[in-house]
Amino acid sequence: MKLWLLLLLCLPALNALSQDKPVVGLVFDKTTKERIARVNVRNLRNGQSVYNNLKAEFKILAQPGDLLVFSKQNYFTDTLKVQRNADMAVYLKASSIILPDVNVRDTLLSAQKKLEATRRYMSKLYGVSANRDLLNIGPGFGVGISIDAIWNMLSKSGRNAEHLREIIERDHKLDVVDQRFSKVLVQQLTGLKEPQLTSFMTRYRPSYYMVTTATDYEFASYIKGNLKRFLRNPNIVALQELNP
Repeated sequence: MKLWLLLLLCLPALNALSQDKPVVGLVFDKTTKERIARVNVRNLRNGQSVYNNLKAEFKILAQPGDLLVFSKQNYFTDTLKVQRNADMAVYLKASSIILPDVNVRDTLLSAQKKLEATRRYMSKLYGVSANRDLLNIGPGFGVGISIDAIWNMLSKSGRNAEHLREIIERDHKLDVVDQRFSKVLVQQLTGLKEPQLTSFMTRYRPSYYMVTTATDYEFASYIKGNLKRFLRNPNIVALQELNP
């Protein structure tokens, strides 16, 4: 009888020990080690589901031994066991290549800045003041030149004006490709080092059309796909482009 009374007295204490307690932690990208937000955290035992905040911090009720499922779009789902009295550091592996949008915006801005500098130089060189008809930016990355403006400015043949237009347009397109297909980006995605890095970039330099139309994922996939081809034959010398 005394044993039963003792057990009854202990039950509240045992119940208190078994209650859920807040478990906190952070979620990181496994590759970049940067914090990632809006990750869903679900406790398989009690069914609670929460999202971590913009600082990548999460808090969820759990007990030691509970299984927490971490899931986010573009990342592989991971399941971790809650340890006793320990904050959690969770590392999720990206299921696709994710590139920062700022790189694309910087590319657009840099190419446009250089084009504006060319416009200012032409205006100063030929004595015109901020002639907007001289160089015209088309949709996207496109660049065009007003032949009439150059004709009046140079007082030369239409052939010279056309040649100047072609030079500026060609240089602008080369700049756009260089800025998006940069060594920093290619090295980050491939892990290549010199001289293989330069060899790879020469052999698989993308077209202007691809650079201006491909999404971040498509562009990164293009680089990754060509890396496999490159590693099979890294010593092949790329053919030099013939100038007309």
